[in-house]
Amino acid sequence: MARDTSDHTPIGSIGDLIDHLATGCKPEANFRVGTEHEKFAFFRDSHAPVPYFGEASISALLNGMRDAQGWGSIMDGENIIGLAEPYGMGAISIEPGGQFELSGAPLQNLHQTYEETREHLTILKTIAEPLGIRFLGLGGSPKWSFEETPRMPKSRYAIMTRYMPKVGRHGLDMMYRTSTIQVNLDFSSENDMRRKMQVSMKLQSLATALFASSPFTEGKPNGYLSWRGEIWRDTDNARAGLLPFVFKPDFGFADYVNWALDVPMYFVVRDGKYHDCTHINFRQALDGALKSEIADWQPNMGDWANHLSTLFPDVRLKRFLEMRGADGGPLSRILALPAFWVGLLYDAEALSAAETLTRDWSCDEVRALRDAVPVQGLNAPFRGGKLIDIAQDVLRISRLGLRNRAQKNVGGEDEDVFLAPLDEMLVKGTTLAEDLLAQYRGPWGGSGDPVFSAFQF
Repeated sequence: MARDTSDHTPIGSIGDLIDHLATGCKPEANFRVGTEHEKFAFFRDSHAPVPYFGEASISALLNGMRDAQGWGSIMDGENIIGLAEPYGMGAISIEPGGQFELSGAPLQNLHQTYEETREHLTILKTIAEPLGIRFLGLGGSPKWSFEETPRMPKSRYAIMTRYMPKVGRHGLDMMYRTSTIQVNLDFSSENDMRRKMQVSMKLQSLATALFASSPFTEGKPNGYLSWRGEIWRDTDNARAGLLPFVFKPDFGFADYVNWALDVPMYFVVRDGKYHDCTHINFRQALDGALKSEIADWQPNMGDWANHLSTLFPDVRLKRFLEMRGADGGPLSRILALPAFWVGLLYDAEALSAAETLTRDWSCDEVRALRDAVPVQGLNAPFRGGKLIDIAQDVLRISRLGLRNRAQKNVGGEDEDVFLAPLDEMLVKGTTLAEDLLAQYRGPWGGSGDPVFSAFQF
């Protein structure tokens, strides 16, 4: 989740909120790729989760990474909750259950993303190994119960923990027991944003299927290939999931703003204190709903930026686009996810081909895919066939886009080298989650514990 921002610029009108999004438009030459990934911290010997406090802890990892990298501490009261690269080119944060996250810098190509991710994991290992800590790259916590899962001392998480059970069945599991890989991508204009958001909203369920890696809960199969995908079907549907208005031919920044205005808030921050605002939406805050509760009640642009970061649609619009459909995974998947989306969205020929492929997909069809994928994965039905048939076509388009970009590494390889794990999956016809279940029923002898060795960082 995003670092909370502070910007005291007054909000003069709803037009200011629309303009905030529009300022994300940039020339194509300035497009960048920002990759985020989360992983579960566990103790090497016991496979127990890592608490926040103590000598061997999440806080010890953050302090160690700060000293090793020279990044600045992000504090919540007296507690370190993250790190910021001095020039704003990346950050490390912690999710509610201790999931350890790298929010990567905006980079020019995926070869740089590979180097960034590898460097992060290498440094992290030097800090974690003496503490007996390692990390697991999967989409869902495979062993620990909700009660066993640690709690991170972050103010916004306390507010969310109280609120989530009121608005969905799975909000706390989302917060504490899931991990993701995400890529953040740019747009050049409102029309470019529209095209990219429509294509990616339609194909987000395919990403969920391709990256499904959460088949275990509390040590046993949970009935899903992407338990994380199922969790997002009933977390807080006022602020999450599929947005039907995105499918409109004239969808634009104003539509997203008007939707966001009517979504309940989580908080505002004043003088370092978080005020619970879950009883109102942002439009009501603009109309003075907080006047009797806090002295500095007028919403500002920092409040708006923070509010946008607490919206959870399958594709999130800020001053860039966030692809949010994928489960967490090992290093190869951390690179495959941005490769998949960069290939589709950052090349004109590929984007046009993806639009043509998905142009007549209705919102109802996309919703049906979203409902089916957590259980059926690539075997989810679609128009008389299966999603895996669509996957073949989409992967070809993504590869086309990556090759057209012609961003080569020192060995002369294009960025499409990072699609290799997805190619292998489609040849086999099984997702990572299905491979894990086969291991569970075979060599692992009905135990989920070997997953900690097989997928550790």
